[in-house]
Amino acid sequence: MRIVIAGGHGQIALRLERLLSARGDEVAGIIRNAEQGDDLRDAGAEPVVLDLESASVEEVAAQLRDADAAVFAAGAGPGSGAARKDTVDRDAAVLFADAAVRAGVRRFVVVSSMGADPAHQGDDVFDVYQRAKGAADAYVTGLDALDWTILRPGALTNERGNGLVRLEAHTGRGSVPRADVAAVLAELVESQATAGLTLELISGSVPVSVSVKSVAGN
Repeated sequence: MRIVIAGGHGQIALRLERLLSARGDEVAGIIRNAEQGDDLRDAGAEPVVLDLESASVEEVAAQLRDADAAVFAAGAGPGSGAARKDTVDRDAAVLFADAAVRAGVRRFVVVSSMGADPAHQGDDVFDVYQRAKGAADAYVTGLDALDWTILRPGALTNERGNGLVRLEAHTGRGSVPRADVAAVLAELVESQATAGLTLELISGSVPVSVSVKSVAGN
């Protein structure tokens, strides 16, 4: 498969790129800073320098043509203000989805957030983030041209992944290592049977591959 990842230098994305390239997939990661290119190459991915806050739909679509799947893993980051939650976590996700439609890429996986809701209440930056992610999810799930899957991990940690998770429509609150999120994404990308599902993810007791097959109905 050829897979294009938005937010290619993110902590989850770099882990995902290593997993995908190791299994023989062709991976491209969209980054804003060219200096991050070597990190992507080390992970086995082709760096694509493109600013999703200023790029046009056609510019993004040009990078998605001939791809088999697209993964939105971009984020403004914990140190950013409320404005960039909207321009990255919401608007860039919408742009990437529109570009996938224009490029004819049906398989589309979003790294969202547990509790994401366009009607989320509150004025703190995290509240803005939850609304932005929720609005992006709502937009993506309304596009019939995409075979989308929305993944909503719990609190992210940098603990060593053990490949044991709980992946369900509703898991309840919990944490999950970024390594295990990446492992789930690697399975979801090639699991067409999970299209149309919004899934929550926390650490659990079920191996990743078994969890994905279970939600896919296999």
